[in-house]
Amino acid sequence: MPEWLIERGIGETRAVLVDSGEIIEARIMLDGVIAAGSIVPARLASLGTDGLNAIAVGDGGIEFLLPRGAPGVTQGASLTIEVIREAIPGGEPWKRPLARVSNDTPRPGPAFEPDALELQFPAPTDRLGGWGDLVDEARTGITSFAGGELRISPTPAMTLIDVDGTLAPDELAVLGASQAARAIQRLDIGGSIGIDLPTSKSRTARQRAAEAIDAILPQPFERTAVNGFGFVQIVRPRRRASLLELAQDRAAFEARALLRRASFEPAGPKTLVAHPAVVAVLEGKREWLDALARQCGGAIGLRADPSLTISGGYATSN
Repeated sequence: MPEWLIERGIGETRAVLVDSGEIIEARIMLDGVIAAGSIVPARLASLGTDGLNAIAVGDGGIEFLLPRGAPGVTQGASLTIEVIREAIPGGEPWKRPLARVSNDTPRPGPAFEPDALELQFPAPTDRLGGWGDLVDEARTGITSFAGGELRISPTPAMTLIDVDGTLAPDELAVLGASQAARAIQRLDIGGSIGIDLPTSKSRTARQRAAEAIDAILPQPFERTAVNGFGFVQIVRPRRRASLLELAQDRAAFEARALLRRASFEPAGPKTLVAHPAVVAVLEGKREWLDALARQCGGAIGLRADPSLTISGGYATSN
């Protein structure tokens, strides 16, 4: 029976849906991000153009884009908004989180599943089996399977998934479609998604590939048919950043991953040795280091090592 597990780490909270020991879905909520579904007070800073794309400013100066505008609200007036998409990191930092006008009472959004089991953290053993592999999948965008692999690339327009391998085209199209659907769910990919399958002359194989997506990917979503060139487009709700998009902010992503690895090391003072870009992030987040010090029961030092890859940081006992 699938079960949601929650792990409240340093700088982020992790949630995974586990089935028979395998992670089939994962989410990451960064500290300080206002969750989709939150109802928050704000001030209308701009009416937008032709009644569309208004801008509201919430607590802490966070700007929200209101695509449908704010009918009946004057510029500078207070209003209440519902967050419908969280901030998305990556190549377009100017993009604001999305919201709409609401008449409801302010409240926090449901960040995770209400019936999830919250794990003790840190713990003697890692209950999120496979998390390290999932993080590597997010940072590289590569998913291997018997006879082929996926290469997943987030772009400003859509997330593209290229399927390649050594199997016969019809077989690879069907298997690749199922593996792509699993990756979409596992990496929490939303919005517009394009899957480039091997070109198949068989209408039956293309139909089986489409059926494989329908059988695996949970609703809601819409998709096109698989065309003669092997391309299929999927559109899913996009309420937050995918793990791939979070990994685009590479140094911060690797800093949080290093903190999690260090949490499982033996108690006592430690030095985190990492690429200079990762160390720079940690130097600017002293509260993260203080939290790790409390977890480990000892002071935490930092040492930059330019010879390390950005994901190659480690903790050493002092």
